[in-house]
Order: sequence, then structure tokens, then C-alpha cells
Amino acid sequence: MTPSATNLHFHGLAIPPVCHQDDVLTTSVLPSDAAFEYRVRIPANQPPGLYWYHPHLHGFSKAQVLGGASGALIIEGMERVNPEVAGLPERILVIRDQDLLNPSAPPSTSDVNAPPVVLDPDGDQRNTGSGTGKPAKDLSLNFVPVPYPDYRPARIEIKPAERQLWRVLNASAITYLNLQIILNGTPQGFGVVALDGVPIRLNGSGGNGIVWQNHLGLPPGGRAEFIFTGPPAGVQETLLTRSVNTGAGGENDPVRPLAAIVAATQARDLTSRLLASSEPLAHPTVPWLGTVKPARTRKLYFSEVLQDPKDPSSPTTFYITVDGATPIPFSPGSTVPHIVVHLGDVEDWIIENRSQELHAFHIHQIHFMLTEWFGVPVNEPFLRDTINVPFWDGKSTKFPSVRLRMDFRNPEIVGTFPYHCHLLEHEDGGMMGLVRVEPPQESEIHAAPPSMHKVEP
Repeated sequence: MTPSATNLHFHGLAIPPVCHQDDVLTTSVLPSDAAFEYRVRIPANQPPGLYWYHPHLHGFSKAQVLGGASGALIIEGMERVNPEVAGLPERILVIRDQDLLNPSAPPSTSDVNAPPVVLDPDGDQRNTGSGTGKPAKDLSLNFVPVPYPDYRPARIEIKPAERQLWRVLNASAITYLNLQIILNGTPQGFGVVALDGVPIRLNGSGGNGIVWQNHLGLPPGGRAEFIFTGPPAGVQETLLTRSVNTGAGGENDPVRPLAAIVAATQARDLTSRLLASSEPLAHPTVPWLGTVKPARTRKLYFSEVLQDPKDPSSPTTFYITVDGATPIPFSPGSTVPHIVVHLGDVEDWIIENRSQELHAFHIHQIHFMLTEWFGVPVNEPFLRDTINVPFWDGKSTKFPSVRLRMDFRNPEIVGTFPYHCHLLEHEDGGMMGLVRVEPPQESEIHAAPPSMHKVEP
């Protein structure tokens, strides 16, 4: 694995973790190699929604994703799950981060009292805790840069009061988002219909499958799909990201605009539109994840250690550790799994954050359901594949945690694959582990039911 090599991860898809499909542990393609072909079959039961793909070469994923190597991937058929989106024009927005275009620029005149710049061990601007200051990275919207310090926004034209489906991907390497649409300083509502590729209505609990929000947090790798109604003619709204407090050890993600949303009668029609009507998608053949009793519970935790505790600018080693084991940074030379599960099992994983920096837990091949936040039960009947784990304040005796219902029932996922923090500099720095999903035992596969056993006379 070298800086000139690469590979691909199909984020969110339940496809086999094997070579030429979604293996990121041993696949490393060099420019001098023969053409390497990925041949991926999307499972018939893959939920319709927004997914994405990006390089996942250990040690170099951050640099390649910062360079723009990523793309959106849509599984069609959202209207077959949620008729509220039928016939809507759709807009795909990919938000990426990149190194600052103007790293030496002074703050803009609107931010003259910006806090002093403090760098973290990676050379990025450390979190100021104020919502202002120089960001760790610039952002772009569909490759239109919105750079520090002036943040000149991209432009989105929409027909007056037109209803659209927006599919938004945070394809950033290290930047958290908290999206909001503002009109004259007032947040506007939008109806979330899917997160991380999975329609909210897929849980079978009824209702219209829409969760109305006026802001929405998206960790790196997260996706959201929502119904948005444009402003009246002649009115302009702003799509922005609010500040995200990433903790004392985190990067700075301040408030900044991303796009001006302009209502104009001459706005072009979007070229893509969902079907106006179609046959409803068949109900899942397995019970809803939230109704399944977990076979077991595991605890894992994030932690960080400065290589020189006396030097806050020294390099950091990152860990994700199964509780009771010794913290060891991930080694790409090892194929020994940290966790072994059996196909068909559902488990609860408690993920703690024992560091003073926000982390985003992600696992390949499967989705999960959040059931507890800081030990408090939550009613969140939808699925994710990436979730924030709040930072520790350095003083509390109880570490922040999330409890996740993990779904290992899909036969497509048999094999070994990673779980990690989706801040890619943390993943590259060792904050990754392996889980192996083992197939049923041969005796379980070939055993005949009792009625078919041969009976000797």
C-alpha cells in the first residue's frame, strides 16, 4: 500500500467483502498494474436511496478523498417505499472538503474578532468552541469551492415554490456538517425521508415516513434525503452548515454558507425525476431490526494517545478497542478479526468515546439502529451506517456512548470487513478494527429436518 495505489469501498452496500467487490483489506491497485475491474451485483433487497463510493487504502484514504476521489450512487425506487416523493424532481448535492485555498488569508471583515489560530498535530485548525475562526478545511458543493475567508456561496436556482427531493452526501474526509436552510435569519423546515440510504418508512410502522427538521447533522460519510419546497419568486434562501463542536482535541468546523437558493421562474427543469407511480416495494422478509432481541452485547471504545504527552503538537495514535483488550492501532498486515459473529445474529454494540474529540463510528456491509444515547433509550426507528459518538469532557466519570443494534442477518456479508472512525485521518492513524461474519456450520446447512431422517427397521 503506497500513495500511488488505490482501491474502492462501496459505502452502505451489503455486498460481499471479497476481491473485485468490496474488499479494502488486501486490494491495492497500482498505476502500473493491469486494468482492475470491479464487478458488483446490487442485492435485490438493497433499500433504495443514496449511497457512495470512495478509496479506502489504509494510510492514504484521507489524501485521496480530500483530492475529490468519491462519487454518489443511487439505488432507484424511493417512490416504491414512500409515495410522498413520487414524481418529484431530484437534486444530488455532494459536499466535499479540501485543503484551504487561502491558508494565509486574514479573517473576513465580518469575523474580525476571530479567535487565534491553534493547530492540531495534523496541521489543521483546532476547534475554537466559538463557531467562528479559520476552518480546518474548505468545503465545496458539487465541486464548486466555497473557500475561506469570504465563503462566496454556490448558486442553486429553483422554480418558485417548487417541491423537490434533495439527496445530500457529506463526502468530506474530516469535516462534520450541520445543515440548515435560512430565510431572513429564520430556519426553514424540510422533510427527511431517508438517512444513509435507507428510507425511514422501511420500518413498516406506518405513517408517511417523513421526519420534519430545521437542521440536520451529517458526519463524514453520512447521507440524508429530504423533501424541500423552494422559496417564493424573487426570494433567496441560504443553505449553510452551522458550527459543530468537535471537542477540545477536534478540528474547527465553523458556521459558513454553502449555497444561495434563488427562486427564479426561468430556472431550468431538473433532468431527473422520480416515477409518478409504481408498484409498492415488497415488505422485508425478515423482522424489523428494532423488534429482534440481541444475541449478545459488546462494548468498544475510541481513544487517542499523543506520542509525546508533553508535546501537544506531537503525532497522535488512534485506537478503537474491544473492551477488555489492550489498545493497539490497526495494522494492515493483520487479517485476524477483533470480533467474530455468526451469520443470522443480531447484536448490541455499545460504543464509548474516551477521547476529547468527536468521532464518527462506521461499519462496512451493514446498517444499524441507534437504541440509546448516553445510556438513555431513544425512539429512532430508522437505520444508519455512520453515527457521531460525542467527545469526553476530560472530567466526567462516565464516558459518552451510543448503543447500536447491529444486523448480521444478510448472507451477502459473510467474510471479514472493517469498522472504524470515518474521520479518515483517524482511520489512517489506526482507529480501525475487523469483524468476521462466519457462515453457518456445515452440520447446520446439511442437517435434514427430523421428518426426513432415515429410520432403521
